[in-house]
Amino acid sequence: MEHAGPSNFGEERIDKLQREAFEYFLHEVNPDNGLVADNSQPGTPASIASVGFALPVYITGVERGWMTRADAIERTLNVLRFFYNCPRGTASDDSGYKGFYYHFLDMESGRRNGRSELSTVDTGFLLAGMLTAAVYFDRENEDEHEIRTLADEIYRRADWKWACNGGATVTHGWKPATGFLRYRWEGYDEASLMYVLALGSPSFPIPPESYSAWCSTYKWKKIYGHEYIFANPLFIHQYSHIWIDYRDIQDAYTREKGIDYFENSRRATYVQQQYAIKNPKEFEGYGENFWGLTASDGPGWTTRNFNGRKQSFFDYTARGAPFGPDDGTVAPWAAVTSLPFAPEIVLPTIKNFKDIYPQITGKYCMKSSFNLSFSGEEDDVWISPYHFGINLGPIVLMCENYRTGLIWKLMRDCQYIKNGLLRAGFKDGWL
Repeated sequence: MEHAGPSNFGEERIDKLQREAFEYFLHEVNPDNGLVADNSQPGTPASIASVGFALPVYITGVERGWMTRADAIERTLNVLRFFYNCPRGTASDDSGYKGFYYHFLDMESGRRNGRSELSTVDTGFLLAGMLTAAVYFDRENEDEHEIRTLADEIYRRADWKWACNGGATVTHGWKPATGFLRYRWEGYDEASLMYVLALGSPSFPIPPESYSAWCSTYKWKKIYGHEYIFANPLFIHQYSHIWIDYRDIQDAYTREKGIDYFENSRRATYVQQQYAIKNPKEFEGYGENFWGLTASDGPGWTTRNFNGRKQSFFDYTARGAPFGPDDGTVAPWAAVTSLPFAPEIVLPTIKNFKDIYPQITGKYCMKSSFNLSFSGEEDDVWISPYHFGINLGPIVLMCENYRTGLIWKLMRDCQYIKNGLLRAGFKDGWL
């Protein structure tokens, strides 16, 4: 069932928001290989996570009448053929290794960009996008059969056991010169989708004990009256939910706490709003309809005078509430992406951002972040000059999940996702 926004907001405004964000994935892309730019800055590399978001974005475009099925098929095949055939090995400029891909790739050659890592979690988002396409393109013709075949084979190549590097949890990644990164996916983070994919793998699955080991590192907190699995940046409570409908399904941890992960994200969204209302650092703008602290671009690593004190400002970093870091920079997209969890507070916030701060409207929907407090002068507002694929993809997809549940419905029919959830111990609900 489609949701309608409150009468003072309007369904057409959500539609416009989605459509403007959708345009990024039409234009910031190499049409020859399907790679999507990390951001709109000229010369930027491709982000494999942006590519992962692009594939269900194209599906949304077909369903909304913004592009033809034939165009979406062509774009999807370009992506799948590239990742199926790209160089994979231990050379420093290969595109991937062991079924995983480097976080950033050169937009033209598709080879590793700079010193980026072979990223397990970003590969997870990429594979999730491919599996969405495999479910959606279900017709019996040559192109759609190829989509299903390539997506399945690429997913099966990911060696999740190797990525654990002898430990229980999955490592962040690997580099050809230095080996595995020292960090692992531990503590509640954006890796829940990745763990489900790793558990559901028919070729190199991790054991259920790996998921239990991850859950054992959670932190349960009570903040502003809300008890929830804690993570500071808002995107952590959103990214995996783009693909997995966590409503009414529970693993052992959430059963014990009497919630599900969807409710957990709802509470995290309210904590963000409550923090902005309290506004302990007295930043400009913060309030009931002005919030959204997450990993985002910022005004730069510097210190300025603000409200009679020395205030540190940051560049790209994982901002969060209520424990920071916080320098007055908000990311409107982060509020929008919580739409399915708490529309009653998200819709007025979108309206406030769009109506009161028209200067943050950019070529694609809204700019990624802005800061009213950077200079301390009312007429000098810092606004991120760029748009990011990993911000705009979630806008399109979570707006669609709110309106029709499209991506959630598709992934309920993905057997690998089902298998992963069941092996993680999820029960009840749609399972």
